[in-house]
Amino acid sequence: MYKNILIATDGSELAQKAIDHGLGLAKALGAKASAVMVTEPWASIAPGEMAFAYPIEIYEKDAAASAAKCLAAVDDAAKKLGIACDTRHLSDQYPAEGIVAYAKEKNCDLIVMASHGRRGLSRLLLGSQAIDVLTHSSVPVLICR
Repeated sequence: MYKNILIATDGSELAQKAIDHGLGLAKALGAKASAVMVTEPWASIAPGEMAFAYPIEIYEKDAAASAAKCLAAVDDAAKKLGIACDTRHLSDQYPAEGIVAYAKEKNCDLIVMASHGRRGLSRLLLGSQAIDVLTHSSVPVLICR
């Protein structure tokens, strides 16, 4: 069925459900697993005056450290299950675009990710990466809630 599963994470508690599900599915199917964390461009999160309070160098350092910690935990979980899992931090990209592009680059045939289930104003302001991935992916997407 699926031979190459991409697991997307943002480091949240909810994303851990997708990690657990994706790794479990990879183990059950004997599939390869990859995990990706995408961090947004600094300009999209630090507009105007906030940019002075949060310099780009600090943002990039913090984002890289956060991604390294999160992806190391994914790697540890995969090792406990006895499966290999490539991990990659993609910086300076919008998450949905990075996830879809990385899935294509790695020839993944399934993307597993979480959805925060935002509605109303919070969805309008924060967007929905899961919806964007679903819209632009050429492979099936499994959403964990």
